[in-house]
Amino acid sequence: MDYDILVIGSGPGGYVTAIRAAQLGNKVGVVEKENLGGICLNWGCIPTKSLLKSAQVFEYAKHATDYGVAISGEVKADFEAMVKRSRGVAEGMSKGIQYLFKKNKIETLFGFGKLAGKNQVEVSSEDGTKRTVTARHIILATGARTRQLPNLPLDFQKVFGYRKAMTLPVQPKSMVVVGSGAIGSEFAYFYQSVGTAVTLVEFMPNVVPLEDEEVSKQLERSFKKIGMKVMTSSTVESVDTSGEGCRVTIKTPKGMEEVQVDVVMSAVGITPNIENIGLEELGIVVENGRVKVDDYYRTNVEGIYAIGDIIATPALAHVASAEGITCVEKIMGLNPEPIDYKNIPGCTYTNPEISSVGLTEAKAKAAGYEIKVGKFPYSASGKASAAGQKDGFVKLIFDAKYGELLGAHMIGGNVTEMIAELVVAKKLESTGHELIKAIHPHPTMSEAIMEAAAAAYGEVIHI
Repeated sequence: MDYDILVIGSGPGGYVTAIRAAQLGNKVGVVEKENLGGICLNWGCIPTKSLLKSAQVFEYAKHATDYGVAISGEVKADFEAMVKRSRGVAEGMSKGIQYLFKKNKIETLFGFGKLAGKNQVEVSSEDGTKRTVTARHIILATGARTRQLPNLPLDFQKVFGYRKAMTLPVQPKSMVVVGSGAIGSEFAYFYQSVGTAVTLVEFMPNVVPLEDEEVSKQLERSFKKIGMKVMTSSTVESVDTSGEGCRVTIKTPKGMEEVQVDVVMSAVGITPNIENIGLEELGIVVENGRVKVDDYYRTNVEGIYAIGDIIATPALAHVASAEGITCVEKIMGLNPEPIDYKNIPGCTYTNPEISSVGLTEAKAKAAGYEIKVGKFPYSASGKASAAGQKDGFVKLIFDAKYGELLGAHMIGGNVTEMIAELVVAKKLESTGHELIKAIHPHPTMSEAIMEAAAAAYGEVIHI
């Protein structure tokens, strides 16, 4: 065999899997058709956060006088420089993966990987050459791409997905963003912040529809405060690109509405990359467009595994990484415990930020729990006031019978850095009173977690 473990795809699922496999003494190869790091490092998680940081700095500069800082002259957003910076950050991270592969003696095979047999993978290079390599274990980590809707076809010029949205040569004066999940909301916030007039269209009644309803309502208020037009319970019926820009027809609860904008960004979900990778030829089971696996990511074909966006689990970078580590450790006989998908944190890097884990209030009630809910507003947080970030709150949901933390939902400054505390608390089955009695440093925004827990039990101090 050429390799003990061969991974197809080098995104946050694939490259982490490869490194853990190498740490455990395996000879490892990775097949990658484009850039090491996959979509996340090159076109997703990392460069988008660079753009969002640029938008945040621009916002600070515009409101510098609020902090007692005088800036002479007009503050302008240099869109081209922001894009250039984000690409530089992405390139640096991709080079970091190259270093880690070299450090761990992982071989990279550039090309398109396709299963050619139980222990075989055919790698097709851009120049048309093909080679077949063998491995005892093959792990599929091929990721996903922008989903396309029949009524919203992408021409990649005026109508496009997230990849084009972060490398536009010229900043559009106006745009429609379709879909208000994490990707759509982040891009809508970025473009609105740097001066583009954004219309955000969401099919569901609330933006960021997977979040707790109170969080969704707060984000909508914050978006409208910066001038964004938000249209919920609405669908894009058609986009006419025959003119200079785009004429977008939107079905709203009040009837049809037309919006004229420069460009349209589609953020209506993702489609797994499972075509032409040999699944059918080997009889690997696919259900509802996802590869079917067991708790340790084994497919129905021995020696072939799948992780990340191509299986029916949350399409998040940190989930793919955890799945890959669990998969490899099981292969090596370490008997890791299966991932608890009820304790997966989610983050949205808008301003204000959003983070959450566990059940929303509505889902906790629907599951039959008797609950205690504690909420602490950022307006009562000394650190949030000092930072000029008073919009937001921390909301915690506890089982009234046992005191166990069921869910945490936060919106405000720094909440994406604070959610890990609650993931650990939930994993350890911590109770509300344990959170209350865990002394949090003052002044910090994390105090809002302690105060929210106290609010659930009628013990809150600062409201």
